[in-house]
Amino acid sequence: MTRTRTTRLRRPLLASTTAVAAMAVTAGLVAATSEPAKAATGPKLSLIAATSSVTLTSWKEDPGVFLDLGTYLTAEGTPLELKVTRKSYKDPVTVTQTVYEGGKTKAKTLPKGTVKDFSGLPGFAEITVTDNAGKKVLSRTEDFCPNNASGRVRPDAPATSKYPESCPTNPFTLGSVWGVEKGWAANTYAGSYADAVKLAAGTYTAKVGVAKKYRDLFGIADKPATVKVKVEERSYEDELGAAEPMSRSAKGGEHAGHGTAHQAPATHAGHGPGHAPTPAEAAAPVTSGAGPSYNAGHGPLKAAPPALPWALKKEQTASAMRVGDTRGQTDGSRKAPALKPLAKRPAGKPSVPDVPKPDLRSLPAYGIVISDGEKDIPGKDYLAFSANVWNAGPAQLVVDGFRSPGKDKMDAYQYFYDAKGKQVGYTPTGTMEWDPRPGHVHWHFTDFASYRLLKADKKEAVRSGKEAFCLANTDAIDYTVKNANWHPFNTDLATACGQENSISVREVLDVGSGDTYTQDLPGQSFDITSVPNGTYYIQVLANPEKRLKETSLDNNSALRKIVLGGKPGKRTVTVPAHELVNAN
Repeated sequence: MTRTRTTRLRRPLLASTTAVAAMAVTAGLVAATSEPAKAATGPKLSLIAATSSVTLTSWKEDPGVFLDLGTYLTAEGTPLELKVTRKSYKDPVTVTQTVYEGGKTKAKTLPKGTVKDFSGLPGFAEITVTDNAGKKVLSRTEDFCPNNASGRVRPDAPATSKYPESCPTNPFTLGSVWGVEKGWAANTYAGSYADAVKLAAGTYTAKVGVAKKYRDLFGIADKPATVKVKVEERSYEDELGAAEPMSRSAKGGEHAGHGTAHQAPATHAGHGPGHAPTPAEAAAPVTSGAGPSYNAGHGPLKAAPPALPWALKKEQTASAMRVGDTRGQTDGSRKAPALKPLAKRPAGKPSVPDVPKPDLRSLPAYGIVISDGEKDIPGKDYLAFSANVWNAGPAQLVVDGFRSPGKDKMDAYQYFYDAKGKQVGYTPTGTMEWDPRPGHVHWHFTDFASYRLLKADKKEAVRSGKEAFCLANTDAIDYTVKNANWHPFNTDLATACGQENSISVREVLDVGSGDTYTQDLPGQSFDITSVPNGTYYIQVLANPEKRLKETSLDNNSALRKIVLGGKPGKRTVTVPAHELVNAN
């Protein structure tokens, strides 16, 4: 099977074409508001509409409209900053707000139940839609991720936002930071996590407000935004005209590790020939980890910048194969530049100095399903799953690979840095090998992690053949740990892991981030054809050969209990909840 790479989505400056109007509308709105003489205990939050009218598309072949209405939450005076954590998987998710008193920050604990997970504030936006006759045709609520696509509303606001670019959805996330920067606005549209609504072609009026509990909690005025909505019905066939339907391989590989929310951002409709949308592939089961992916095998179960416009999520064309921004594709999604290794091999005596080091930790497996391995091999049953190894810090994992001319492998070295970022030591740490398979085509660092299926007595039953990886920061696991990087560099494997003719490569796993890899092919997934029914554990083991130098080696293993059943060819898997995390 060929895996086709598609571009990893990045957060646009603003979520849609409505963003252009936001600058003009909000600039005048906030210009008349002077800064308070004294720092407030919390930010002044307001709900605004970037534009008074929007046009939405309903596709005949896939009926439904996504309510990207161009409404934003603005923060003035101070940022809106929330820290969302759980002590362990036995504990519920809690949230605190960072408030400011006398120029100093203070953590304000918000009521229990304010959040239920790490994906955002549940039921934040209240939306009603009426038709021309004033009849209510829709009433719904949507969750809000403060890290949604955002942009400045004042020219004197900070040039960049310090907050992360999305809210994590890995079921085993431990900590997250959400925020709307001072002088910025975040789109309230739930994006990839919202369901489409059925609205016939015509004109409507949408009213968007903030739920009372959040108005009371954050002091938001009860002033809903009103937007005129025009719904147009269009057809894929009309847009494509005489163009030949795309092949499956052109649209994206089948089992590539990322969720469907990571489909390639093709161009917006209406930007000329070749830029029309095509029907998206049927979504994979939400727990399978399967879907088109740029980073073959890598990726969170379901994660995408929540405020990406539906047009970017939905439209999947041949232009997805191109690199960088094209006409209608100005959201900034492109191949990440390669990380730069040192110009030459390290010289001098290897040493492991007494400085901060990374701390690799494994998360329990998830996205656990029975698979035929994509090969449809008669009589074969495979257990597929997703696994994540993350870095709890307090230092980056930095590994360089150097190649001797004509050699098939690179020698790998781990680097160490002092508190000022100066390199103060290095040590050999194995090798890197070139993986020429479609969907990979990059250098893998060997022995980064291993996977085993253990019997009920914890003895090994089956071992995965997957132990080599190109490291990427695919998931935000805990951005509340010391030295967490809220803007990791290599979230995309596009060029971060080198080319066939590379002479050196640098791979990095940032503090707070993890790398999810989906084991869904024979040799990676577990062959359970001859494995008896019963209770087993999937073990995810980081740094199995202990070659990497870490803060601790005591937290490298994670177990996930499963129960195998069924008959050959129709095996079943039951995945009990892992403490309070009930996600298979």
